[in-house]
Amino acid sequence: MSVIDQWSEIQSLLKNESDISNMSYKTFLETLEPVKVSNNLVIIKADNDLERNYIEKKYSKIIMIAINEVTGKSYDIKFIIPKELSSINEMIDEENQTVVSRSAMVGIASKHNNLNSRYTFDTFVVGNNNKLAHAASLAVADSPAEAYNPLFIYGGVGLGKTHLMHSIAHNILNESPHSKVLYVSSEKFTNELINSIKTGNNEDFRKKYRDIDVLLVDDIQFIAGKERTQEEFFHTFNTLYEAKKQLIISSDRPPKEIETLEERLRSRFEWGLTADIQAPDFETRMAILRKKAELENLDIPNEVNQYVANNITSNIRELEGAVNKIVAYSTLVHKQITKELAEDALKDLISLKENPAITIEYIVEVVSQHYNLNPEDITSKKRPREISYPRQIVMYLSRTLTDMSLPQIGNKLGKRDHTTIIHGYEKINSEMKTDQLLFNTISILTKKVTGK
Repeated sequence: MSVIDQWSEIQSLLKNESDISNMSYKTFLETLEPVKVSNNLVIIKADNDLERNYIEKKYSKIIMIAINEVTGKSYDIKFIIPKELSSINEMIDEENQTVVSRSAMVGIASKHNNLNSRYTFDTFVVGNNNKLAHAASLAVADSPAEAYNPLFIYGGVGLGKTHLMHSIAHNILNESPHSKVLYVSSEKFTNELINSIKTGNNEDFRKKYRDIDVLLVDDIQFIAGKERTQEEFFHTFNTLYEAKKQLIISSDRPPKEIETLEERLRSRFEWGLTADIQAPDFETRMAILRKKAELENLDIPNEVNQYVANNITSNIRELEGAVNKIVAYSTLVHKQITKELAEDALKDLISLKENPAITIEYIVEVVSQHYNLNPEDITSKKRPREISYPRQIVMYLSRTLTDMSLPQIGNKLGKRDHTTIIHGYEKINSEMKTDQLLFNTISILTKKVTGK
């Protein structure tokens, strides 16, 4: 079934299961109509130019997540108005040539690319743990395909690999706005390849990935063991490399440690420069915390930063998550941020260091018991709020209590797209700041999961 065939189900999800008010739904979304699906692009008709501009800015992300949730596939979207219907085919051709697509990742600001506007060299904190990767990234950004090609960055979850990749892309686009730059996860590359095979659009797929100037592929380790994906990426790599185009690749481990990766790919990944990122040391952790406070205009006492930096040592994501929790707790209890408040807010999180072996399956079990659900409900496609909301809590806890990547979490929760996991995490993280009951629930569930 196509997106057009499933549109009523997508509309029902937008109306009943999203955060959109009934009035907003009726005003802006009820009359939206998909008019064409081409490759991974859905063309949607809005009533007029004013509404189109507002919907693009306000609702693109949630619409794409709903489409992905119902169809199980990743699509980009483009809005048109009635007078543009006659030129729809030309629009599709133009859109398919626009390599940097409108992905529905949370935090993506621009409608013209899928880069996170917050991830720039200016916001990246350089320390002893990442000096080589940062210097190499700057060199590639300044001289694409001349400095290091490919640039292979590896390191654990939440250490800044994606930040550096987005920074490179932003820098190249700032210097050469007409450059064709594509950032993509290996998961999306694989999904689009599978879809192109099913639909017979192999040439469109190859044109998208080979007719570009810079290709950035995140989490390449997930193509290991996928023979057809490795075959396609091998030829994509060769085409771009021989045309002197830049490749930037990231992984959670060096090429030689990626099991079931074809040797011909492994050797090519090592042709350029391989740079690792380690866990940040204390000084770097303090710098990261100060940078976050500066960027978000937060008033965090130095002793609180020291407390966090001393106790959260594994990665940047956990550091920033700890600050988010402290700020949320401070808001809820209407107290200033102090070391004592931070200790209270983080008592569950910090105890995790003594019990790191937490699985998503166990989180599902704990949350299911709390809400009197079957674990199968959490991983199913069922969407009633009494199931979807606990599922989003599982997404939040999985993101904060494990080192699993977004694709891994999505796979464990019924093969959901990573954008769905991001949305679920962001929704709970945001609501905790104003909902005392939810904050208490998360604290209770965290204690149950960690055994503390």
